[in-house]
Amino acid sequence: MPSLRARVITPLVRLVVKRWPHGDQAALVRRARRLLGLPPWLTFAVSNGVRFERVQGTDVCGEWIIPCANDFEQRVLLYLHGGGYVSGSPQSHRPITAALARLLRQRVFALGYRLAPESPFPAAVDDAARGVAWLTEQGFRPENIAIAGDSAGGGLTIATMLRLRTTGRPLPACAVCLSPWLDLTGEWNYSNREQCAMYYPADVPAFAGLYLNGISPRTAEASPVFADLTGLPPLLVQASSTELLFDEAVRLHERALNSGVKSRLTLYPGLPHVWQMFRFLMPEAGKALREIAEFVEVETRGPQIGLASL
Repeated sequence: MPSLRARVITPLVRLVVKRWPHGDQAALVRRARRLLGLPPWLTFAVSNGVRFERVQGTDVCGEWIIPCANDFEQRVLLYLHGGGYVSGSPQSHRPITAALARLLRQRVFALGYRLAPESPFPAAVDDAARGVAWLTEQGFRPENIAIAGDSAGGGLTIATMLRLRTTGRPLPACAVCLSPWLDLTGEWNYSNREQCAMYYPADVPAFAGLYLNGISPRTAEASPVFADLTGLPPLLVQASSTELLFDEAVRLHERALNSGVKSRLTLYPGLPHVWQMFRFLMPEAGKALREIAEFVEVETRGPQIGLASL
């Protein structure tokens, strides 16, 4: 059963979020960007024990999240934010990235990839693959790099590794997908079409159309659930049992196992999409973030001396 706080918060999320405009792409983008903006007071609330350093290069943008207890300078987590490929930013996902930096006692780099509709597919994949290459240029070894992302960022995590594999570049040591969006066709018969607190099935093609700009949604780098995953590193997949993308998380896990990829799927009962953002409100968020940190620590070959607290 979800916690008492989760049972209170989830209906509130449904009331606020599950009203996406249809037939007006500009309105859809505006609402997505307004909902995912992080208020200044919340930025202050999540900054305890970390500092943020902006990176504004010619080909890589984002921010470093550096914990005060930066004990593992040789390791890094690359984080790809969600937002339907049209919204979100490194700043909007600080509740997740700051918590992971503190738990892991290492740097996190949150990539500011280009967004649709201004920069449609494959701009996000181009930027994420470049982000991995940039980290290696900074001196991080592939076996000490982990990659993670939520929602669209979860799908982008898999797409990025497919791009790296195709181009013959080294893959990260492991990957984490939080409620990943992996199938942009919108054709799946979603088992949680009514239970999800944030989306309806019709929202999938609406967001996908903004990102794809006419490209087939079955393209592997757009919908990685259709791709051959052979050769990818170990995966951790987290999803809620009642969210719209639950089926995609299960399909990714099964496809990974069938491709010979080590994969762990953890399902949390009755929570909203990307509940990890609610670290201050739901105990399940802290539990999920600790699971991610433990997985990354093991797979990036770090010393097993115990995680810091949130």
